Amino acid sequence: MPEEKLTIEHLELLYPRFKKMRSPISEYSFSNLYLFRRIHDYKVIHDGDIFIKGVSYDKKNFLMPTEDLRSSDFGKLKKYLARADFLFPVPEEWLSIFNKEEFDVSSMDSESDYMYSTDKISSYRGSKLHKKRNLLKQFLALYKYEACPLTNERLSDARIILDAWQESTRESRDDNDYYACGEALELYEELILCGGIYYAQNQPAGFIIGEELNSETFVIQFAKANIKFKGIYQYMYNTFAKILPAKYKYLNFEQDMGKEALRIAKSSYLPDIMLKKYRVSLRANA
Repeated sequence: MPEEKLTIEHLELLYPRFKKMRSPISEYSFSNLYLFRRIHDYKVIHDGDIFIKGVSYDKKNFLMPTEDLRSSDFGKLKKYLARADFLFPVPEEWLSIFNKEEFDVSSMDSESDYMYSTDKISSYRGSKLHKKRNLLKQFLALYKYEACPLTNERLSDARIILDAWQESTRESRDDNDYYACGEALELYEELILCGGIYYAQNQPAGFIIGEELNSETFVIQFAKANIKFKGIYQYMYNTFAKILPAKYKYLNFEQDMGKEALRIAKSSYLPDIMLKKYRVSLRANA
């Protein structure tokens, strides 16, 4: 199968394919693939059909489709799968096409996307989210604040925030998404991203970067803040949810990658949906 390393030039090929899929799964985004291309060693396979070849966090080789597989040629699909450990990420609505005699299906909790109703994040309504409401109230009371669109003129402020965030984390830059986020700022327009930037006491305090996945889902790919401003994350999420167009019913906060700190933080906002992503592999005797 002819393959080549994923580059920015593949945007023209892949961006419209993912949009046509209309999937709420966070991986079905060109910017996601491009920004994490080194971690996953992404390659584009051209063989009549187009697949993305990658390496998972548990060091397995996978193939990622770039179109709905429900109308695929299964003979060709099995040929592709023979050269990888599994297909990924397969949405639940596709599973019925894979018969149990030929395919094994599995999933990992660490790969599931955290999905929240936009209404929930824009209101923090209910007793279980009272801590989020309290932190938001404290932020609003403590600081002079301002919310702005993240535009080219404000990207330098976002880089200041990114560096402040890095200084506060216990991870090295090689073990987190610092470099991917920095590249997202560098290629903000080219990757067709959008977001907001937030100020406290006239200082850059936090920013959000994301994009539309489908007509009702917006994915937050990066949310970085200077935690010296108490309640900054609760303020950012709440404010961003309020200004999103009404058509976006859900915010996708992506997966936790098995990191306990991320699991705790994302679970604390009470996800409405844990969006499973399935691995589909070819049985040895198929």
